Amino acid sequence: MNISKKDALEWFSYLSSLSGDKTEVFKQFSIVIDSTIRQIEKVVNYKVGVLQEEIKSLNNFKNRTFFVGESSKFPKGCISCLFGDGLGGIRKTNKCNLQCKFCYYYDNLDTQEAIPDGMWEIGESLFYEEDIDLLFSIQKKPSGVAYVYLEPFLEIEKYYDVIKKLSDLGIYQHMYTNGSLCTEENLKKLGASGLNELRFNLGAVNCSDKVIEYMKIAKKYIPQVGIETPMTPEFYEQFQIKKDKIIETGIDFINCAELHFGEDNINNYIGEKMYMSRRGYISPIWSRELTLKLMKQAEDERWDLVVHDCSNHTKYTRELNKSFKQGEPFGSTNYRSEFERFLPHIFLPILRDNEFKFLEEDELPRELNLKNCKELIDMLIIPDEEFYFEN
Repeated sequence: MNISKKDALEWFSYLSSLSGDKTEVFKQFSIVIDSTIRQIEKVVNYKVGVLQEEIKSLNNFKNRTFFVGESSKFPKGCISCLFGDGLGGIRKTNKCNLQCKFCYYYDNLDTQEAIPDGMWEIGESLFYEEDIDLLFSIQKKPSGVAYVYLEPFLEIEKYYDVIKKLSDLGIYQHMYTNGSLCTEENLKKLGASGLNELRFNLGAVNCSDKVIEYMKIAKKYIPQVGIETPMTPEFYEQFQIKKDKIIETGIDFINCAELHFGEDNINNYIGEKMYMSRRGYISPIWSRELTLKLMKQAEDERWDLVVHDCSNHTKYTRELNKSFKQGEPFGSTNYRSEFERFLPHIFLPILRDNEFKFLEEDELPRELNLKNCKELIDMLIIPDEEFYFEN
């Protein structure tokens, strides 16, 4: 069913106005919700296709992701993620020195559970540092690991020995940082320890000149250096101002992450036009459009680096690959929405946009006409007081 935009707006406006537990309503009328979400997604995908057609040198990396630039500079951490064992996260630092509106932990930065002193979280389990050798002597070595969550340079001195240990085992390692706490000394030590790749979230520091200089210094000591930043209008604007200085650092790649929302950062973006990709991640429609715009610019200006479209499509691919490599049943994937409940109100801005047209529309069956369904909807809703009493 291809619901019309007019009917979709009418339904979603009404659903957004209701209070109480709407779980049964959403189940009963899932065909209306699913059709609306898919209609929005089809328009977004069509527009993406049009933008991709304009990029003549666009590389489709075995149907898994897209990039422009020399393949030799494509981040090897991404190759491990998309073709190897997936993104194996190693966690140590539960704090950050910045607070970015796009951060997936924004509302709960100060409540992230600490990892006990002398321990590391690997595969969602805690290990003493001295047990890491035991772990790798028993289990198959991963194709690569990533140091994530939240800002490792807050205690970077704790990382050197572990990086050296994994480097000696031949494991590819990359790390994420906002770059504001870098120094030439700690970058040199990371390189000497065996870190293979360092990714700077340049959007977190508003394309700071100081961090751009650290990117240049990092290239002296670490084999692959690049940018990985959620693609936002703010980052795109600042990047254009600092573009020449950034490219001159000699970095290898720019990973343009399609911004997606979870419960901790979506409140910073209420009112933006959003879509849902494959009934999973929810993103603003401008994020990937900006990525493709940047890729076209890189092609036209012949930048000597890779610009990677790290989109929701790429993340969907990542989860399919990870499930397969972990022996899950054929077709299994952990790609899903970050929200436990459906939020119809966040799609109202895009449904109210007169310039956003559905590609094709059908007339609703009589039994799905909203006027004919309101009585049943009222019966299915659990009032707030009963809902909270039950919980």
